[in-house]
Amino acid sequence: MNWFAETILQPSAIQAVIIICLICAAGLALGKLRIRGISLGVTYVFFFGILAGAVGLQVDSQMLGYAESFGLILFVYTLGLQVGPGFVSAFRQGGTQLNLLAVGVVLLGTLMALGVAWAGWLPLQDMMGVLCGATTNTPALGAAQQTLKQLQQPASGAALSCAVTYPLGMVGVILALIMVRGWLSRHEKEQKGGKDNEPFIASFTVCNPAVFGHTLGEISHMDDGRFVVSRLWRGGKVILPNAQTLLEEGDRILVITTVKQLNHLTLYFGQRDAENWNREDVDWNALDSNLVSQRILITRPEINGRHLGALQLRNRYGVNVSRVKRAGIQLVATPDLTLRVGDRVTVVGEAESIKHVVAELGNVVKQLDEPNMVTIFIGIVLGLLLGSIPLYFPGISYPVKLGLAGGPIVMGLLIGAYGPRFHMVAYTTTSANLMIRSLGLSMYLACLGLDAGRDFVSTVMQPAALWWIAIGMLITLLPVMVMSVVSVVSGKNSYATTAGMLCGAMANPIALNYVNDSLPGDKASVAYATVYPLCMFLRVIIAQLIVMCWFG
Repeated sequence: MNWFAETILQPSAIQAVIIICLICAAGLALGKLRIRGISLGVTYVFFFGILAGAVGLQVDSQMLGYAESFGLILFVYTLGLQVGPGFVSAFRQGGTQLNLLAVGVVLLGTLMALGVAWAGWLPLQDMMGVLCGATTNTPALGAAQQTLKQLQQPASGAALSCAVTYPLGMVGVILALIMVRGWLSRHEKEQKGGKDNEPFIASFTVCNPAVFGHTLGEISHMDDGRFVVSRLWRGGKVILPNAQTLLEEGDRILVITTVKQLNHLTLYFGQRDAENWNREDVDWNALDSNLVSQRILITRPEINGRHLGALQLRNRYGVNVSRVKRAGIQLVATPDLTLRVGDRVTVVGEAESIKHVVAELGNVVKQLDEPNMVTIFIGIVLGLLLGSIPLYFPGISYPVKLGLAGGPIVMGLLIGAYGPRFHMVAYTTTSANLMIRSLGLSMYLACLGLDAGRDFVSTVMQPAALWWIAIGMLITLLPVMVMSVVSVVSGKNSYATTAGMLCGAMANPIALNYVNDSLPGDKASVAYATVYPLCMFLRVIIAQLIVMCWFG
């Protein structure tokens, strides 16, 4: 069995891969266990890495550094790629206020950490680790460690203090939400207009003499609002309108618009019907035997990045596109909407015409099962180049860089949001994206734990560790509790939206799982995805700026 002992214990490339994989497997297996509905999930990988390092397992330092960096890159880039398509839309739907509140969480915790360091209670290296652990933000820890090494400062203290405070940071957010929930629930008020920009289907009776004899194209040009007329009832028959369709008195039209445009369009057309067209059980195909409503999945790369109006589907096939669903978000199908692979478009028309549209758009699910690896690798390269660009600020002697964490996540957001405009296929299935993210995060946490585990036991036994824990708990609890009150009482946000925002600001998916298990709906998840990219970016940049200003 000498070969087995040599393979496991002697540092080599094979040994490093085996050790890292075993740590990831053990941590992820334990992460499936739930205690009262709560699980630390992938965080157990970090703890198993610490345990492996504490018992004396060592791997090749170059392999450890490579696996740690590559894992971090994979995680942050695919995260940006996934949330990028909905990031811009989220800002248009109240996301600006949520991001301002989340920035308040980031700044409040940062100011507390700086106050501790200025008071001399903890060295800055230890304080940076406490801050990253208390906010469960390992990419910021990676950025701080890289900057410390660049300035030839010891970086091991940051990893150790992060390892000690990280578990408390995970459960601290849950504890804070439990502490404030009862009081905030009594003051909770749903934010009015929160869904003002989401698509809404309504029917109108044309009885405004001002629009009689005008075409739908003329009316759309007179109105700044975005709306699509998908059906028109006239004389007991259903017809598909187009831009040249003249409106007549008594026409009944089916309109896809937004909530905030309803009153405006009622003044335009005359009278809104009481029919509820937004029910999930509406049988659209039963409205008329000659017309079919079908959702078509865009899978052809040739369609990626083209405007909906440029396809001229109405003129060529006699169909109307009423809605587009992208990354779980419904969009109004306006002519200037940029289409992308993975969009699901709702098409209304005759069955034979829809067959031609299906052939043009693709609708072949198998083509999306395989992720577009070209975009992933090119995006990673561009992200690393972006992260390597030196940014010079007055008063700082060293350039600031986005680094391994900031560059790829920003590039992922940009490609996810705007890649189709440059005909880049940025779509990946949810399962593929989650797998790559889980692989990257597991590798990073395993290596981070191995690196910190060598001195973990001796460090925890020191009195300084108690200071780390106490200060870390304050940095976790205080910003969450303060900004939760501001969000619900002053911002008029619901508790679910507030909780999701706080979980995103603290980069805490485990707390998000707790919120989703305890509250109905998906408001928390939407808020989490809205604020997570900006807060992750801010924490990475702030970590570098603090270190550079302190030692520069």
